[in-house]
Amino acid sequence: MKAFAAIFLALLAGALPFFTTSHYVIGIGVSACIFTVAAAALNLVYGFAGLLSFAQLGFWGIGGYAAALVVTAFGGNFWQGLACAGALNALLALGIGYPALRTGRHAFVIVTLAFALLTTLIARDWESLTRGPLGIPGLPPPSLFRFELNSVPQLYWIAWSYAMLALAFLYLLSTSRIGRTLVAIKQNEPLASAQGIAPMRYKLAAFALGAALTGVAGGVYTFYLRIIDPSFLDFYYMQTFLIIVIIGGAGSFWGVVAAGIVMSALPEILRFSADLRMILYGVVLLVAMLAMPGGIAGWLRHSKLGRARAALPR
Repeated sequence: MKAFAAIFLALLAGALPFFTTSHYVIGIGVSACIFTVAAAALNLVYGFAGLLSFAQLGFWGIGGYAAALVVTAFGGNFWQGLACAGALNALLALGIGYPALRTGRHAFVIVTLAFALLTTLIARDWESLTRGPLGIPGLPPPSLFRFELNSVPQLYWIAWSYAMLALAFLYLLSTSRIGRTLVAIKQNEPLASAQGIAPMRYKLAAFALGAALTGVAGGVYTFYLRIIDPSFLDFYYMQTFLIIVIIGGAGSFWGVVAAGIVMSALPEILRFSADLRMILYGVVLLVAMLAMPGGIAGWLRHSKLGRARAALPR
C-alpha cells in the first residue's frame, strides 16, 4: 500500500507541468526535486552514518562547476557533465574522507567545513578556470537525441527524473542491510566493530555516495539556472539541506522527502510579505523545532506510540 501511494504521488509530481503553465510554480518544483535529493544525500551521511558533513556544500558547488566546464571548456555534453560531476565528487570524497574519518567526529566536522570554505575560495579566485566572480553564464540547454530541452517544463522533467532515480536508490539502500548496518555503527560503533563490521568502509562508502548524488544534483540545478558563479556555493544551500534533514527527522527517509517538498515551497509561500518573509520563515522553523524536536518522523512515531498506548486495556 505504501509503495502504491509513493508511486502515485511520484507520478502526480511528474505531471506538474500539465496542471500549470506558470514557470514560477514549475521552478519551485525544480528546486523541490533538487533540494530534496541533496538533503536525502546528506541524510545518508548524517542521519544514517552519524557524520555531520559540511562538505556537501563543496560537493554541490564542484558538481555544478564540473558539469558546466565539461560542456563549455572540454566540448562535452550535458549528460557527460553530470557523469563527470558524480565521478569527480566520489573520488574527492574518498580522498578527503579516508583521512578525515580516522579522526574523531568533531574533527571530521571541522575538516568538512574547511573543505567547503576552500571550495568557495577556489571558485572565487581561480579565475583562469572558473572565471571568478564573473562566473560561467549562458550555459547551453541540455539535448537528448539531438532535441534541445530548453523549456522550463522539460528542465523540470530532467530534475524530476533524476530525483526519482536518486530517491529510489537511497530508499533501497537505507532499507537494506547496508542501511541497517550504518544505523548500528551510528548508535554504537565499538559494538558494531565487535560484531565483525568494518565501520570505516561503510562510513566512507556513505560519504562517497552522498557526494556523488549531491554533485549530480548541483549539475542539474546549474543548467536549470543557465549560469554558475561563486554564489552557487553560498552557505544558504547548506543551511537549506540541513534544515530539511532536521525538520524531516535525521535517519528518516520519508520524513526528509516530505520536509524537502514543504521547505522548498515555504519561502515562496511567505513572499506575500517581502519585509517580514525571513522573520516569518525563522518563526516557522522555531515553532516546528519546539513542537517536533525529533522532526516530522519523530512526531509521527510519538503519535503512533501514543495511540497504541491509549488502545491498551486498563
